[in-house]
Amino acid sequence: MANTLYISYTALMDPLGQSQVLQYILGLSKEHTISVISFEKADNLGDREKLGRLRNRLDECGIEWRVLRCTNRFSLLGKMLDIAKGAFIATQVAQQSRVHVVHCRSYIASIMGLAVKARTGAAFIFDMRGFWPDERVDVGIWTRNGIAYHIFKAVEKQLFLNADHVVSLTRAGVREFSRFDYLEAKVPPYTVIPTCTNLDLFSRDDKLGSFFTLGYIGSVGSWYMFDQVAFAVSRLFKMRSDARFLVVNKGGHAFIRDKLSEAGVDLERVEIVEAPFDKVGDFVSRMDAGIFFIKPVWSKRASCPTRMGEFLACGKPCLANVGVGDVKEDFEETRTGITVEFDKHNHIGAADIDMSLRSLTALASDPGVSRRCREAAVERFSLNNGIKKYSQIYKDLGRGRS
Repeated sequence: MANTLYISYTALMDPLGQSQVLQYILGLSKEHTISVISFEKADNLGDREKLGRLRNRLDECGIEWRVLRCTNRFSLLGKMLDIAKGAFIATQVAQQSRVHVVHCRSYIASIMGLAVKARTGAAFIFDMRGFWPDERVDVGIWTRNGIAYHIFKAVEKQLFLNADHVVSLTRAGVREFSRFDYLEAKVPPYTVIPTCTNLDLFSRDDKLGSFFTLGYIGSVGSWYMFDQVAFAVSRLFKMRSDARFLVVNKGGHAFIRDKLSEAGVDLERVEIVEAPFDKVGDFVSRMDAGIFFIKPVWSKRASCPTRMGEFLACGKPCLANVGVGDVKEDFEETRTGITVEFDKHNHIGAADIDMSLRSLTALASDPGVSRRCREAAVERFSLNNGIKKYSQIYKDLGRGRS
């Protein structure tokens, strides 16, 4: 058992926090003493009922939860203020709770974790989640010549050099950071733990409806190339009169309709819904296949799409693009998906997307594909396997620190 402080700049009350933070710490609390610090948004904190339910759930598992209000997630000054506040509180919690391990999700939280390590000697886990400074450049928020980028690349160097253990979402991410000049001959210990899926919430369903339903779940902005998804849907609808499109999304419904309309998609054949995290699997079970396109930039080699494991867990093959994490490798090894390659402008021709869609529909009709998808999810994206890997890291780092 390791006494662990988990720091997350991702809000536990957000869907991503529910999926990729809460699910892990609930499982880890069965073997380890867990304290959590998370930064929550003002609108979430205003929902007293939801806040109370979550706090009660954590209390029942013996998890101490310190809630900090996020200053301004989108400004550099706001992040600096949050880092200072978080480092101070985290050090207090670590000293009071005699923490052995500080587990930090992504870069902002990891800066706080470095302060905890310096003050308490706790082992530091850098759970990188991706190459964050380069993601900011690739999405157009920063420039490579800007001061913010250079500051955080210097910070990144310190995170890698001081990490007692690094967690990467992908094998491709490990290959990239292992090439960093300053890590030559001193790459820190690492474990690959992809974005995992709760297989109890996303279960296999082989029942097919009277239509061919292509599905999309999650966000549509930022990294997600929904223009290209809309183009693919328009081509699918031209190919098959029985095709339908089902979208599960929070907050982007008007944007989705606009993009689909611009692509000439018949909205009468489209269903757009919002669902709580624990009900998303019910909608995925109605789909025959999934689709997601993500900008294939260098920084995304360290990213693992959450929706990939969720589709596969429900037995649904996918259409996705190359250049993102281990997606191409995973699909080829498990025969559970089709990949496309965009040109340098992130475009693809009608003939190429039509060929990919035909391959996808053929794959979806393969009698063995649902079983292969579920097996791939169990082997590669199981939440329980992810928790076991984290637990072993905690035990290894906590040994001798009690």
